[in-house]
Amino acid sequence: MKHYSPTDYVNWLEEYKVRQKAGLEARKIVASFSKRFFSEHVPCNGFSDIENLEGPEIFFEDELVCILNMEGRKALTWKYYAKKILYYLRQQKILNNLKAFLQQPDDYESYLEGAVYIDQYCNPLSDISLKDIQAQIDSIVELVCKTLRGINCRHPSLGFKAGESSMIMEIELQSQVLDAMNYVLYDQLKFKGNRMDYYNALNLYMHQVLIRRTGIPISMSLLYLTIARQLGVPLEPVNFPSHFLLRWCQGAEGATLDIFDYIYIDAFGKGKQLTVKECEYLIGQHVTAALYGVVNVKKVLQRMVGNLLSLGKREGIDQSYQLLRDSLDLYLAMYPDQVQLLLLQARLYFHLGIWPEKVLDILQHIQTLDPGQHGAVGYLVQHTLEHIERKKEEVGVEVKLRSDEKHRDVCYSIGLIMKHKRYGYNCVIYGWDPTCMMGHEWIRNMNVHSLPHGHHQPFYNVLVEDGSCRYAAQENLEYNVEPQEISHPDVGRYFSEFTGTHYIPNAELEIRYPEDLEFVYETVQNIYSAKKENIDE
Repeated sequence: MKHYSPTDYVNWLEEYKVRQKAGLEARKIVASFSKRFFSEHVPCNGFSDIENLEGPEIFFEDELVCILNMEGRKALTWKYYAKKILYYLRQQKILNNLKAFLQQPDDYESYLEGAVYIDQYCNPLSDISLKDIQAQIDSIVELVCKTLRGINCRHPSLGFKAGESSMIMEIELQSQVLDAMNYVLYDQLKFKGNRMDYYNALNLYMHQVLIRRTGIPISMSLLYLTIARQLGVPLEPVNFPSHFLLRWCQGAEGATLDIFDYIYIDAFGKGKQLTVKECEYLIGQHVTAALYGVVNVKKVLQRMVGNLLSLGKREGIDQSYQLLRDSLDLYLAMYPDQVQLLLLQARLYFHLGIWPEKVLDILQHIQTLDPGQHGAVGYLVQHTLEHIERKKEEVGVEVKLRSDEKHRDVCYSIGLIMKHKRYGYNCVIYGWDPTCMMGHEWIRNMNVHSLPHGHHQPFYNVLVEDGSCRYAAQENLEYNVEPQEISHPDVGRYFSEFTGTHYIPNAELEIRYPEDLEFVYETVQNIYSAKKENIDE
């Protein structure tokens, strides 16, 4: 919600009218999205109506949040599109802020700020702010000061005020700060490197590092660095291969220094202080002196986003590849001319079948940057243009009637909660075909011929509780006698409400299966009413 300064004069009647108008506009746009984009992902230009809205954007966002907070099992389609719109709006704002931030000169505070932008972009629906994260770090600093007071009650760091950037030059005084930090972080608050679940994106989000008190070397180092600098210890980030480190200067000010004049701090390893030799032992290889050098903000963020990019490529269950898409956006915001990443982005959008016009723009940019990529670019251009032409040639909505003779073998209907007999997963049906409509290669790879009824039986499109979408044979499905909500991100795309026993299709899905809902009601009555009667007896 919009925040008001107590000193500002506000015409509350006019403010109310503006808020009311923004709310009505938001609901109008959300209501239109299902009809406009049911059969495809929301295209890049699909958000143009929102970008051209008049009035404060915060009021529009506030209405979207109100929609998301509506009663849990209803208005699922509205929530689905409200979430997409809010996701888009916040990411655009954050990306613009990040680009402006990257134009600023480096300073010690900016490492944390840049990391927060990355956190916000990957979690745009979460309430994450630099102010809140800084407040949590300030509370840790207070604990360190309390411990430091027991070590040296006259320590100069105890007199620092919030926001000051003073640095302590005496090594012994710096050492006292680091000792107090290590005690508070690792002994008192139990922060630790996440060795058990290292390849988890949560380890890179600063708000999660503070909540879960664990992370990987780079996120733990940024936390350690921020606290140390607030207390006057001028640590610096080192982009060490395979294990991000901090360095602490031991040489005299103004002297010519080399890598042996520093102690290297492993924040992932409970603040352990390392020599050059111990650093190499840590990663099991000898490295050149250049890799012990300090790096700027952009390089630190590049490494953080690079880690997210690697994790995004490993995604299996998430068929939307959201983490990969987000990390590509972030990396290309910093380095817009990275040809291989641009090509990966184009291939990803092509694979997902979304934003063909944007794919063509990316490919044109690649061709300009590196004409040697004409082979890969030409292939994608050709198939993207074919995709666009196919979309233009698509005729009206295909309607499937259960009363049609060719559908007589279809036993189940959209909205029913099912269980897979073989794999045991719970799912909801959002579409069906009278026979398997997949190609020969898919049928062979999935070993469909080994089924008693082969591919000559109805097949169902199902949303699975693990977030995947699958195509299941009728003989492999059965009614779920204990129906439950299916936690799938696309449920709202197809259904408007969960009743407790089944899902009710939204208007667009009902147009495609107009006779299914009546069958669902009969099925629910027969299965779940009979079960209730048996329990009562």
